Amino acid sequence: MFWKKFFNTAKDSKPILSKPQYGLPEGELVYAVGDIHGRADLLLRLLDLIHEDMANRSFERASLIFLGDYIDRGFHSREVLEALITLKTSPPAGIDTVICHAGNHEDMLLHFLDDPAEGQFWLGVGGLATLASYGVILEEESNFDALFDASNALAHALPESHRTFLTSLGVHWQCGDVLFVHAGLRPDVPLTQQRRRDKLGIRREFTENNYDFGLKIVHGHTGVREPSSEDGRVSVDTGAFATGVLTAAVLEKETVKFLQT
Repeated sequence: MFWKKFFNTAKDSKPILSKPQYGLPEGELVYAVGDIHGRADLLLRLLDLIHEDMANRSFERASLIFLGDYIDRGFHSREVLEALITLKTSPPAGIDTVICHAGNHEDMLLHFLDDPAEGQFWLGVGGLATLASYGVILEEESNFDALFDASNALAHALPESHRTFLTSLGVHWQCGDVLFVHAGLRPDVPLTQQRRRDKLGIRREFTENNYDFGLKIVHGHTGVREPSSEDGRVSVDTGAFATGVLTAAVLEKETVKFLQT
């Protein structure tokens, strides 16, 4: 199937060393949602599952965090952004904080608005679907004038609330000994010196390295067939746009479980 190319299937032949069981402070409950990619239907379904799960838990404070890549590939990017903006403005009952991180696809959209010629790569990795969700139709192989026209049309079609949301997204959040980030971190680099492009775009240098950051890292970006919690990493990008499976990691103290559509 075509979506297999998006999944990381490489095997690391090095021995995996166990890491300390990093976790959240007592009383904290966190739901971390992987890459949505324009699947508003799955987002709504997953929110229902989170609501049901919360009803069976005892906690002092609950946070709902989205790890980025809300747009592209699926056909309802606009609806996804609208839903996230609503969630941040009016968090669901029982949720104290809603946090939304930037993904590399959000950065690509903003780049296309600033410089459509340089941002053309975005069209081939799902940007065309996002444009269509805002009523802008463009062919992947388009000339210079068409790119600028599409960029201007998107700028006019993009509600101010959506632009404000996209430009205000964070890149990481830490709670206790757990760090939430879209793609990962570069090994052997202090957190304060990590580059935005690594937090939003790193792949194998992070996923195939057993480096101990002194934290548990919860991330999306690199697709996996099944969500996993091992070797100090929690991976939750299950390719929702193609598989229909949107995943949330449920973290409480040192434990990690998963909810899936």
